[in-house]
Amino acid sequence: MQAGIAYYRVSTARQGRSGLGIDAQRATVTRFAETEGIALLQEFVEVETGKGADALDRRPQLAAALDTARVSKCPVIVAKLDRLSRDVAFISGLMAQRVPFIVAELGADADPFMLHLYAALAEKERRLISERTRAALAQRKAHGARLGNPRNAQEAAAFGRSVQAAEADQFAADIMPILEGIRRSGATTLSAIADALNARGIRTARGGHWHVSTVQNVLARARAPENTAHL
Repeated sequence: MQAGIAYYRVSTARQGRSGLGIDAQRATVTRFAETEGIALLQEFVEVETGKGADALDRRPQLAAALDTARVSKCPVIVAKLDRLSRDVAFISGLMAQRVPFIVAELGADADPFMLHLYAALAEKERRLISERTRAALAQRKAHGARLGNPRNAQEAAAFGRSVQAAEADQFAADIMPILEGIRRSGATTLSAIADALNARGIRTARGGHWHVSTVQNVLARARAPENTAHL
């Protein structure tokens, strides 16, 4: 039986004390290990942010997990890729450690190229959302809008909807190369595409599972970016 080292991470001390998030990660990894016939030798739990160039230095439990996996000659298993990081450079640095990683959400056959691709998509989405939000807030402020003023509730709501629509448009553009690849592999119906996305562990813009309607909405957005229907 193959062995594995489990690694779980939450971003705040409050989450760490409450166990919020850790139990869900543990359940995902345990279920995955049982399905794949992997014996979990040890688990490491971290309460630390995944941001910053020195993130690995601030995550001793991840370093310990790497050392243990290296000695045991087995992979480190995480529930989701963002439990390692959303930063491509950080993921690349981990790959250089020459310790294999398995992301339960993506499946055992997700190779380093796929991990880099998903990390790049997540990083780009996060950066674009942040940039669009800052630019939109600056524009509103330049036009005299008093952001945060309760009397501007309707304006704030409209602004929020416009930001959500812009985020959905960008998500559709980012995910289209993957959808096209799935189409080329033979999945031509909306249902087949949704099944393929779910099988690969790819989440919708809201972090949920794919259905015919969500695939249809993404395709519609890709063809007509002006469409404001939410995913």
